[in-house]
Amino acid sequence: MPLEPVSLSLLIIAAFLAGVLNALAGGGSFLTLPALVFTGVPPVAANATGTAALLPGYLASAWACRDLIRAPAGLTLRGVILLGGVGGALGAFLLLATSDAAFGIIVPWLLLAATMLFALGPRLNRALARRPGRPGGWGRAAVLGVCGYGGYFNGGMGIVMLAAFRLLGVEDLNAANGLKNLLSAVLTLIAVVIYALGGAVSWAQFPPMALAAVLGGLAGARLGRWLPPRVLHHGIVLVGAVTTLIFFLD
Repeated sequence: MPLEPVSLSLLIIAAFLAGVLNALAGGGSFLTLPALVFTGVPPVAANATGTAALLPGYLASAWACRDLIRAPAGLTLRGVILLGGVGGALGAFLLLATSDAAFGIIVPWLLLAATMLFALGPRLNRALARRPGRPGGWGRAAVLGVCGYGGYFNGGMGIVMLAAFRLLGVEDLNAANGLKNLLSAVLTLIAVVIYALGGAVSWAQFPPMALAAVLGGLAGARLGRWLPPRVLHHGIVLVGAVTTLIFFLD
């Protein structure tokens, strides 16, 4: 069934802005999830469809920074990819096992947690930067847990992932961002395949949203050259807070 013009316009705008946010700092799901729910897509399908629509942007980001990607001490890139794939798969299966009613109850709390992660993220990473890196089991478990969270919901994943890399001893921010983009692409790809096989993706909304997200990602890459990071950070927190409030009041 063709989408109504108003719904289609809302989804395209949300996906475009989500692509911009993801290219700059993350947080695109703050826009795609509520837009899909508000246009009538059930909560679980809205989460799966929004994640699928943002996948091309994650893949492009990982490819663009491939020269920055370095494995943490004590791990290989193959090991990092394995952690991302396993975590993404576990999170995706958990989403498919969650009913729409249950996910509708969980979503406001997930949005609240993601918003708080965005708000506290810079402080968290500064605190971890003052501590010596501790590569080992805790760091691997943290990465696996973050990837599982990303496969289930995705919001705020980048901030926690950067913190997990600190625990693995990754001090260089460019290398950490490269690893973040790689893991985001891997876990999202695995999750979307599982979503699709489980029939959770609403395909009518996918093509226009995916195209809009890619265009938004390209625009975000240019915008990031002059937009102050502090302004961007506060803007994303504000979007997350408003979205969270709306879901709690709904």
